[in-house]
Amino acid sequence: MNARPPPDHCPCGKAASYADCCRRYHTGETPASAETLMRSRYSAYTLALVDYLLATWHPDTRPAQLDLSDAGRTRWLGLDLRAQQQLDADHATVEFVARYRLGGAPAVRLHEISRFERVDGRWFYRDGEFP
Repeated sequence: MNARPPPDHCPCGKAASYADCCRRYHTGETPASAETLMRSRYSAYTLALVDYLLATWHPDTRPAQLDLSDAGRTRWLGLDLRAQQQLDADHATVEFVARYRLGGAPAVRLHEISRFERVDGRWFYRDGEFP
């Protein structure tokens, strides 16, 4: 699956410009917080950046591969950050709702409380639950 071309506006919704927001993480800068990592991962899903998604997934829970074969038919509609909690220096949670539409189907709401862990100064997505 090839990545989509970068957009003008950042998909995560935090900043107007992708170049001034998530692009820097997708090209090598390390996100400084779990929230920033979560936003950059959302943007990576919208752009089908499989390598970035796998690289930011905790090694203990990372899948061997990630199938985004429907990415060309998926239209991401937005991200709503609900809550974030720093549990200790190396653990955090971020609650969010991501909306998307697959082809002509009705829109879907993905509501997740994601768990993040910092290892050697770098944040990783560990797993999540659906409230």
